[in-house]
Amino acid sequence: MNRPVGHPEERAQAVVAFGGGHGLHATLSALRMLVDDLTVDDLTAIVTVADNGGSSGRLRGEFNVVPPGDLRMALAALCGSDTWGDTWARVLQHRFQGEGEMRGHVVGNLLIVGLWELLGDPVDALDWVGRLLGAKGRVLPMALAPMDIRAEVRGLVAGDPDALTTVRGQVEVATTEGVITSVDLEPPDPPVSPVALSKVAEADWCFLGPGSWFSSVIPHVRVAALREALVATTARLVVVLNLEEQQGETGGFGPADHLAVLFEHAPALRVHTVLADAANLPADQLAELRQVVDDAGARLVVDDVAADDGSPRHDPAKLAAAFARIIDGDAS
Repeated sequence: MNRPVGHPEERAQAVVAFGGGHGLHATLSALRMLVDDLTVDDLTAIVTVADNGGSSGRLRGEFNVVPPGDLRMALAALCGSDTWGDTWARVLQHRFQGEGEMRGHVVGNLLIVGLWELLGDPVDALDWVGRLLGAKGRVLPMALAPMDIRAEVRGLVAGDPDALTTVRGQVEVATTEGVITSVDLEPPDPPVSPVALSKVAEADWCFLGPGSWFSSVIPHVRVAALREALVATTARLVVVLNLEEQQGETGGFGPADHLAVLFEHAPALRVHTVLADAANLPADQLAELRQVVDDAGARLVVDDVAADDGSPRHDPAKLAAAFARIIDGDAS
């Protein structure tokens, strides 16, 4: 839709998306479609950078850099849908096979770290990768220094189910057998790019989630500067809920539980809209979620956003349609 310049609802919107991994990839793939149809003209991804496993973890340990994996996935999601964009997205995501030291490394991770080392500026380097790919938006790290996620977990002490154990590391938190009660970051106040803060301040809309709730979504609101920027911005915040619980992080959680723990970690956060999938929301959970949303002064949008293959993933095209309705103001 080609919007005339005028009232904010009638012009293309500035959007910031927060998250990491496959959840952010789905959100950015959807928002990229809205760039194509001129609903969005300024798109920025602010990406979780606390991974300590796989290729990212190896590069982080060897070069003392923020892990590049989630940044790479975000850049791949923003590639254009033409031959150039599709080819570069596949190159970026290619993982080396074989039996040598390169096994498991991803081309995009090496490219990003190489440019960081060459240019010395992580934001500038990511912009150069984006230009190479023809990315339809910018990708920025959540913080400019390596960090770890620290979780307080209940249920890991034999004979004392209420005892709390501290678990450190993104991989360890994501795979814990206990029940996560809270997460924080080490160091607790990492440096943040001024560009990221200015993008939040200037945004019309911010999107948080879906994704691994405790290791990809909530960490953004544990970075003090980002949390303060989100609270202060005039942008409308949309929280996109996961389709189901995630074993190791949110086992036994319903949609209302996801939202409740977000508010526990950021009580001052002002949410405009909560988006949930219609097919994954039975009546009892819908009533509970609606109560939490109402208590927060937000509006609940229930839409068809799940993939049709039965997997617990969002469909980018359906998400794009739901996002467009939310931005247009006609979602119900």
